[in-house]
Amino acid sequence: MLRRAPPAEPGGPFVLWDPAAGRLAPADLEGLDAVVHLAGENIAARRWNTARKELLWSSRVASTRLLAETLADLRQKPHSLLCASAVGFYGNRGDEILSEASSPGTGFLAELCQAWESAAQPAQQAGIRLVQLRFGVVLWPSGGMLAKLLPLFRWCLGGRLGSGRQWISWVSRHDLVAAIRYLLTQDHLSGPFNITAPSPVTNAEWTAILSRLLRRPAFFHQPAWLLRLVLGEMADQLLLASTRAIPYRLQDSGFTFRDGILEPALRRMLGLGLRSSG
Repeated sequence: MLRRAPPAEPGGPFVLWDPAAGRLAPADLEGLDAVVHLAGENIAARRWNTARKELLWSSRVASTRLLAETLADLRQKPHSLLCASAVGFYGNRGDEILSEASSPGTGFLAELCQAWESAAQPAQQAGIRLVQLRFGVVLWPSGGMLAKLLPLFRWCLGGRLGSGRQWISWVSRHDLVAAIRYLLTQDHLSGPFNITAPSPVTNAEWTAILSRLLRRPAFFHQPAWLLRLVLGEMADQLLLASTRAIPYRLQDSGFTFRDGILEPALRRMLGLGLRSSG
């Protein structure tokens, strides 16, 4: 495991690195079987400005390039590098159904994801199997988007965003971890994989399902102009963009999702059981 702070105990399971300074000791990585790289500054933690966008870029692109180049130079190279990316790669695509073969999109987030994936190429060029994990919105009740929305909906402050027609490509944390473990073991698989549930939903559908499960009205529609006023560019890139990604390659390879449909997935996460909502 890599971390920025010094290890708590000498000889512990941590490797100290500093991506900003380009410091990562090759000797600490010799003999690894595989590497899973998930580092990156929280994309939605605060409003974007020039400095924030530079941090989002460097925390992904610079760290990935440093890791990939270091792994490529090892005498004992790992057989696999699994590297995070995101379905933001595709940009705002409306109702278009997106596979791993779909063309890249435009805009800051799409360009960031493209540079992020390109930064891992030195590892592949050195013969390391490279898998790019294009994550959707990861759902679990104690963190991420769901943890932020639950209090609002419980206080009857939930509502659709903008038109509500934008598609959300989501995945449960359980299935995300299961997909990573699966791809670690499938040595014949490489390249990009959409790590998303096979049933994306629109923002309006998401709002209706969560409102119904929590038995709370969702009257607080947030118009697009207000979201742009408060959040600027981030509103268009994260909240109003439509990405309808399908995990074709995962499914075709034999992976099975536990949480393939949103409502039963949310029921499980929220401890509501799997009965019909009625």
